[in-house]
Amino acid sequence: MLEKGQAAPAFSAVNQAGESLTLSDFKGKQNVVLYFYPKDDTPGCTIQANQFTTLAADFAAARTVVQGQIIKKLLTS
Repeated sequence: MLEKGQAAPAFSAVNQAGESLTLSDFKGKQNVVLYFYPKDDTPGCTIQANQFTTLAADFAAARTVVQGQIIKKLLTS
């Protein structure tokens, strides 16, 4: 877990549209919340994702984009 003010390591991920994203894509433009979940369509993961959706306007107002990544896809890629 990163501490407040600590720089995040470089990362790349693939979004739901199959496009590659990197942390540097957002640098100086938007803050990034990157969260990981074990599998699609599980109760806990769905609740977590829905909470992010509920707060979408708040994140947008804070110039923040939320990106979720399935851990299993990271481990098998």
